[in-house]
Amino acid sequence: MVGVTVVVKVGGARAVDPAGALADVADLVEGGERVVVVHGGSTAVDDTLEDLGEQPEYVETPSGVVGRFTDERTMEVFSMVLPGKLNTDLVVGLQNAGVNAVGLSGVDGQLLTGPRKSAVRVVEDGTRKIRRGDHSGRAERVNADLLETLLDGGYTPVVTVPMLADDSGEWVAVNSDADRAAAAVAGALGADLVLLTDVPGVLADLDDPGSVIDRVDSPAEYDRLTDAAEGFMTRKVMAATEALEGDGDRPGAASAVIADANADAPITGALGGEGTTITPDAVGSGETDQG
Repeated sequence: MVGVTVVVKVGGARAVDPAGALADVADLVEGGERVVVVHGGSTAVDDTLEDLGEQPEYVETPSGVVGRFTDERTMEVFSMVLPGKLNTDLVVGLQNAGVNAVGLSGVDGQLLTGPRKSAVRVVEDGTRKIRRGDHSGRAERVNADLLETLLDGGYTPVVTVPMLADDSGEWVAVNSDADRAAAAVAGALGADLVLLTDVPGVLADLDDPGSVIDRVDSPAEYDRLTDAAEGFMTRKVMAATEALEGDGDRPGAASAVIADANADAPITGALGGEGTTITPDAVGSGETDQG
């Protein structure tokens, strides 16, 4: 095993330019680091749906988390856009930067598996409802051996959804949140997780870009963090938390950082203290192997 494994999630927001992250991955790999790239692509999926004359649908859970409702047609678009065009574009970009990248979706080699959500609880017009027909799931298990084999062979995995879910004894491909998929990968590898997005970190004051909460080392600081996180940031903090919480099957991430994808050398900067760094001690997992 050479270097420290870093799992970086490249955001799919329209304001995120992946070029800086790809160049930084190349520099890290050249320096001997082992890097796994995970990406989403909600913006590209939304654009494709609209090109097809359909509207993307987002729902709010009773806990206030906003997420996509993935019906059968949306699932078809996900399968076309993410492991197709977006994954290919990122792999080509890394190859041009001198990185021997390998594109994978969660269905390849049973890389990402977990339960399917056939129904979700949502809040519509202030009323709690059950929505059925959802084609999504949560990646709870990671084929870490597959990733380790590629990393040991000098390859850089580029991972995206869909994932595999067991539906009445048969595997089916379903959508999964890319932040939480990256968290599962980082947790399985005991890696540092870097979640790149279009803001500099978690802000204590949403109106002040300079109010980044830079480090979270204790439960009290973690409570302050969760109180500050709103909207899409709630899901990223949730993913970071899941990465850090090890269990009997996985060591848990060494650290989790939420940082600006558009900064210079964004991954290196995040690992060096830029953005919001959350440590295992903050979520009660201080015994996690720090690698």
